[in-house]
Amino acid sequence: MAGRRATRVGATVLGVLAAVALLAAGAVGLVATGAATSAPETVRPGATSAARPTESAGGSPHAAPPARTRTTGSPARLRVLGITPANGASRVGATARVTVRLSGKTARSTALPTVTPAVPGSWRGAGTATLTFTPSEPFVPLSSVTVRVPGGARGVRGAGGSTLGAAVSSTYTVENGSVLRIQQLLALLDYSPLAFSATPGSPAATDTAGQLAAAYAPPAGRFAWRTRSWPPSLLALWRPGVYSVMTRGLVMSFQADHGLDVNGQITAGLWNDMLDALATGVVNTGGYNFALADKTPPETLTVWHDGTVVLRSRANTGISQSPTADGVFPVFARYRNQVMKGTNPDGTKYADPVQFVAYFNGGDAVHYLARADYGIPQSLGCVELPLAAAAKAWPYLAYGTLVDVIG
Repeated sequence: MAGRRATRVGATVLGVLAAVALLAAGAVGLVATGAATSAPETVRPGATSAARPTESAGGSPHAAPPARTRTTGSPARLRVLGITPANGASRVGATARVTVRLSGKTARSTALPTVTPAVPGSWRGAGTATLTFTPSEPFVPLSSVTVRVPGGARGVRGAGGSTLGAAVSSTYTVENGSVLRIQQLLALLDYSPLAFSATPGSPAATDTAGQLAAAYAPPAGRFAWRTRSWPPSLLALWRPGVYSVMTRGLVMSFQADHGLDVNGQITAGLWNDMLDALATGVVNTGGYNFALADKTPPETLTVWHDGTVVLRSRANTGISQSPTADGVFPVFARYRNQVMKGTNPDGTKYADPVQFVAYFNGGDAVHYLARADYGIPQSLGCVELPLAAAAKAWPYLAYGTLVDVIG
């Protein structure tokens, strides 16, 4: 018994000495088999304990792997994956849905994209990765629509708190409305020599939504000439539903009265102003004018106002080297006085003072120029009148007035 006890003590002493030797050699964390261990270590909540020795399947001691440290970072930024209609798209339907696709789900209380110009409608999809706007009224024809997805702290927010780094915008253009509706509006606004009567049930002038819908789907109705005492050449120009020179002239007349560029082009501004004029009852009070330049000798210019002839005068048109072109042209520029400059067929220059000028085709205009006589080709393409006739004709040769050159 004594021998066995002595052996056990000796073994313990040897184990301690071995452990000291190992520590001195730098082998920290290794304890010899059979050595005494200390009491379990108490670890505070959230603290990381020191690495402890573990035993392999074979019983050999080895160091424990380093503990993993969990880090908390900012949520990934949201990204806009796509906007429909696409940026730069044209002829988009007036009530087409707007869709914004994001890289992650949005918070249910997120800020929403905006659509400019604003129209009634609603956004759907908060809490998902797709936001959709459905207009409840059409956009004005040819509108340029901008979809803006707001970014930053006050912008679109993800379900996990993520945000869009910067605002993203996309712009598209709405389709044009109906030419037939433009003709109907011009008749209702008294710019046309034709009147238009809509069938019962057509939208009221002040019904914004109804009038916008009618811009794309015109109501049924009937056109009728206000008077039949116009020359046959004007009657032949009327083509419902076609953007003819006659309709272009009517548009130019409206543009001149409403401060728009007098170019005969259909724009969103034109549609806006026409619908506004209809709603507020602002109609044309100047009547309708038409001019006919006849190159048959003796050459003449005849002007009609509301179907009645207000002027018939001898006139000069272009010489054979520079004739006045046949065709129908709307007046696009007017001057009370001007010095016309150019080059004669023989190469010499001219600078002629003229009055009561109304340009209708390039450099060709109706105007006064002093001549010994009138009724024969003498100009370089213009329609020249005596002073009294030019003064009388000029108020009727307003913007958009058609000048028909025949003969």
